[in-house]
Order: sequence, then C-alpha cells, then structure tokens
Amino acid sequence: MKIALVGCGFVADYYLKTLPEHPELTLLGVYDRNQARARTFSAYHKVPTYPSLQALLADRQVEMVLNLTNPRSHYEVSRACLEAGKHVYSEKPLAMTLSEARELVEVAERRGLLIISAPCSLLGETAQTIWKAIRKQVIGSVRLVYAEMDEGMVFKMPYKKWISASGAPWPYKDEFEIGTTLEHAGYVATWLPAFFGPVQSIAGFSACLVPDKGTPLDVLAPDYASASLHFASGVVARLTCSLLAPHDHSLRIIGDKGVMYTDDTWYYTSPVYVRRWFNLRRRHLEWPRRTYPLVGKGTRYKYRGTQQMDFARGPAELAAAVREGRPARLSPRYSLHVNELVLAVQNELQGGAIYKMTTTFDPLEPMPWA
Repeated sequence: MKIALVGCGFVADYYLKTLPEHPELTLLGVYDRNQARARTFSAYHKVPTYPSLQALLADRQVEMVLNLTNPRSHYEVSRACLEAGKHVYSEKPLAMTLSEARELVEVAERRGLLIISAPCSLLGETAQTIWKAIRKQVIGSVRLVYAEMDEGMVFKMPYKKWISASGAPWPYKDEFEIGTTLEHAGYVATWLPAFFGPVQSIAGFSACLVPDKGTPLDVLAPDYASASLHFASGVVARLTCSLLAPHDHSLRIIGDKGVMYTDDTWYYTSPVYVRRWFNLRRRHLEWPRRTYPLVGKGTRYKYRGTQQMDFARGPAELAAAVREGRPARLSPRYSLHVNELVLAVQNELQGGAIYKMTTTFDPLEPMPWA
C-alpha cells in the first residue's frame, strides 16, 4: 500500500526506522507545516516532501496517511484525510475529545475507510503471548490485573536536550500539557480490553501534583492517575500512570491458578513469566517463576530510545486488512473505546470520580502466528 506521512516530529523517526520491516508499505512522501523541519527529515531519511497538506491529499496514489502531528491537530488532519478518501493511521489519541473521536470513526465508516490509532503494541510478541496464555487459561480464570505506566520524574531529567535521530527535539511542552495518561497509558490500555472485553466503568483519581516542570505551561494536565477498570467480563484492573513514581512499565495478571507478568510493556519481546499457586501448611504461595515461551519472531529494532517497538506494524496491519478484505486487528471502534478510556482516566477522574463508559467494540482477532 502506498502511504504518506504528516508530521515530521520526534516520533516520526521511529516509524521510518521500522518501516523497512514492512516492504509492502511504500512511502511516497512526507509533509510538515514547519517546512524547515520537513526538509531536515527528508534529507536524513531520503524521502520526498509535499509542499502542502492539500498537495498530499490531492495525490491519488496515496492510499493511507500516517497522522503523526501534535495531538491537538489529530482531529483536523485525520478528518481532512478521510474526506479526501484516504485510510488513516493516527498517533494516539484519535482526538482530544470523545465527540471528535466518535465523529472520525463515523466518517470513516460512512466512506468505507479505516481509521485506527496507535499504539500498536497489542500486535507485539509479548502482548500476543500473554493473550494466548489467557485464552489457554494458563493461570486459570483471571480475576485482577495491575498495570503500571510510571515514567519517573521526567521533569527532573535533561529533557530539553533530547533529540530524535533526524534532529527533532522532544516536544516537552506538548507532552506535559497533553498529559502522561493520554501520551503513555495507551501502551498498556490497548492490551486490556482486547484480553478482557469492553470496559464498563472506571473509578479513580487524577491530579496535577507538580505544577512546575521547569518550563512555562499553558495547561496543567494531570501527572498522576490511578484508575480501577471494571470489565464486562468481571475482571478488574488497576491502572496507574504518573510522571513521579520510579520507572515501572510492568503488568501483572492474577488468576485462580497463578500469576503471569512481564516487566516492560514498551518492549515487544519483554519476557513473560508465570508463577503457580501452591499451598504450604497454612500459607498460599507462588512457585518460583518459569519463563513462558514467546510467540512470533522478535527482533532488535535499530533505533535509540526507551522502548523496543515496531511502530510501523500498526500501519502494516491496516494495509493488510484492506488488502485481505477483513476487519482490522485494531479496529476503529476498538480505537474509539481506548480513546474514551484514556480520556476518562485523565479528565473525568480529576479529584476522584466514577465514569460510565459509552463505547464498545466487537471482539478482536489475535495475530495469525499467535
């Protein structure tokens, strides 16, 4: 499938670095409203540029657009792409409000197009392994999940010196103003509904605990959130997201027969471990851990960063779904459900609240090798 990219900022380099893993995707060109940035990106990656968004959308060869713009621009750019008859793969979130995200999905459905949202880490080897083990009831019926997305005190790190491979600075002002839940919780929030079904309600608390992050901010988004997610299946998950607690991207799943966990959901091949329950006299204990074999063929991606993820696997899945005439493994309605989830955790729980979810989705299919 022939694709184009809008937004040549920090995250765009990760997509270009993993694009060679998917030769079925052909990049025709890129566009950024900052033309100097677009030229630098183009020179580094040796790809053509479009002079304007209108020129990109007018290119009839382009079948899919990767929307890697600032989250505040996601709705406007994605809407324009859909209106131009292009499929859309959007960086997270789909939109900054639920009404805009819902509108994008409905426009895509009316036009027979697909719009899905990053992150695509559900398609990674670790997530697919855990999902398969859950289906096989390796730890019995799942009752409880602890999902952590703590980044450490980023605001005390030298974040103003962070630059991408092609020279784009880390957009720290946007990151702090958009909020860590919208920016990062999706890396694990996209896993849980796939495993356990739609979320029915959310209870929890979010707040901005450190207003001064070393740079002037126009918006004080929550830098801490803790939410209990109640799934239609009966499973309950505690999701914690912060820019304060020490770095922790772990996931623990507690079942009747044991505990399954992985240490870092940002790594596509993070090992999966299982501990079985057993009784010793009056105590209920866990056996020493054993490694559960990963499905698929993991690889080491050739870029620097705090994660090892195949960013281009999401666009490749969208292209495969179109080519094969089947539902996408990250469906538009699923992306909408996750969008509502993270918006609720960040915005609706400020000061403490209970939120009732309004969206749902059809069950997803695992990767063919899982």
